[in-house]
Amino acid sequence: MNKYERLKQELAIAGTGKMKAFGTSMLPILKSGTLLTFISSPDYAIGDIVFCKVKGRYIDAHKIIKADKNKGYLIANNHGFENGWTKIIYGKVILGEYEKGIIYRKV
Repeated sequence: MNKYERLKQELAIAGTGKMKAFGTSMLPILKSGTLLTFISSPDYAIGDIVFCKVKGRYIDAHKIIKADKNKGYLIANNHGFENGWTKIIYGKVILGEYEKGIIYRKV
């Protein structure tokens, strides 16, 4: 089972899960190697950093930048690249930990 399937399962069963995210697409909010804590939620909002599936591909930590009742949510990185629209969101980030410190907290 890969890290995405494991997190998806944790969110479905326990409602929470953790996974490290790598890459620079969410700088300066998140750094490569940040340990993210996700929770499943009945609703999501613009600005939430989410774990989702867009066009058949897992996206582990990108932002919701638009919402539409028919299309779902438009997902993008922190540099303006849009991944696309989705209705499949598994959870949102509530905490980001990097080098023993908290660098992101959803209030």
